[in-house]
Amino acid sequence: MPVQITIRDVPEAVRDQLAVRAALQHQSMQGFLRAELVRLASRPSVTEWLQGVRERKAAAGTRVRPDSILLARDTDRR
Repeated sequence: MPVQITIRDVPEAVRDQLAVRAALQHQSMQGFLRAELVRLASRPSVTEWLQGVRERKAAAGTRVRPDSILLARDTDRR
């Protein structure tokens, strides 16, 4: 069930920029912001992403030394 969200004290310049972006996509401000919120919520936050990386790293139990990474990088550039 849809809910209403109110955001107060948005700077005028931010509101104006969002209005421009909505207009460029031929959307209302409401439609544009709804789509942006759905997009934002569908992706993991940086914290969630890092936690997933840590979990996969711990599960794999492997370690790569920094000098090995640099060697592989430099070899690929030759």
